[in-house]
Amino acid sequence: MTSLNNLQKQLLFDYCIGLTSEQQAAEAKALISSSKEAAELYSKLQSALSPLDSSEPEPCPDDLAERTILRLKELANSSHDQLEHLLATEQTRTVTTKAGFWHNFNHVISVAAVILLVAGILIPSLSFARQYVYKCRCQNQLKDIFSGLSNYTEDNDGQLPTVAAATGSPWWKVGYQGKENHSNTRPVWLLVKGNYVKPASFVCPGSRQGRSLQLNESQIQKYNDFPTRKHITYSFRIRCINAKKGRLVCSKVLMADSNPLSERLPSDFSKTFKLLVDEELMTLNSNNHKRRGQNVLFGDGCVEFAKTRRTGVSEDDIFALQEMSCGSEMKGYEVPSCETDAFLAP
Repeated sequence: MTSLNNLQKQLLFDYCIGLTSEQQAAEAKALISSSKEAAELYSKLQSALSPLDSSEPEPCPDDLAERTILRLKELANSSHDQLEHLLATEQTRTVTTKAGFWHNFNHVISVAAVILLVAGILIPSLSFARQYVYKCRCQNQLKDIFSGLSNYTEDNDGQLPTVAAATGSPWWKVGYQGKENHSNTRPVWLLVKGNYVKPASFVCPGSRQGRSLQLNESQIQKYNDFPTRKHITYSFRIRCINAKKGRLVCSKVLMADSNPLSERLPSDFSKTFKLLVDEELMTLNSNNHKRRGQNVLFGDGCVEFAKTRRTGVSEDDIFALQEMSCGSEMKGYEVPSCETDAFLAP
């Protein structure tokens, strides 16, 4: 077998620290069993990471993680011999302490330097690594959804998926399976029913509440919407009351990680939905990525990670209506009054 490429090394590293999906884990196992070089690299990674098993993890601030990455880059660029020495030292080190992970910084540098040398990865803490990987996987899923959306429009005369909904229909009833087209996710469900997008792509990897949909093709066809909110952890644009024909517009925001509003939606569809908007709902980022920001998909297929809720050409708050403010009351059937209001609903 030829020398491992960077993607294969990344896969092995992710597998070592538990960041792989079920499918990726199977690919990693197959690679290890079929390649002597992969097996040796996997063994070295396990050896290098073994000291972490006896450490008590402590939270690592993002800024500290970034500074550590810069320090490791300096080491990599200035002294390859030093990294070789760290590798040899780490391979023979005997761990007898249970000191906190960040209390022994020199040891962390050694471990990270080994990872850098062997796998080309510059991530100083497993928590930071996990969130970074989740963010990247989420972006790839949004691109997959856009690809399915594009294929759908090609098959339907350029039209986006839509369902007939009466004026004042409640967009919040995600999971409602009645004949009425309630919920803003029913049009998106057409992408699943038409096999344009796999259901798993609608669950952000970083969402604690999300659950991958375990239904076969015949079962999927029996549903009118996603079974529950746990099976879709993204929010989609609600069309303006004066919207023109539904076609892709490059500059428009199409969807993003879940709107914080979704965390306060009732589970009982028979109840009347009333929600008083407070300061928290006007400022929170999505909980998919620990409030650090949200991935946003635009009409040209571009995906950006926005650290604030105001994004796009008009820097509109994607999680609130333009006329919304603290003290406003929501009833779950509001729609944007103009095309520049990119309101993404659960």
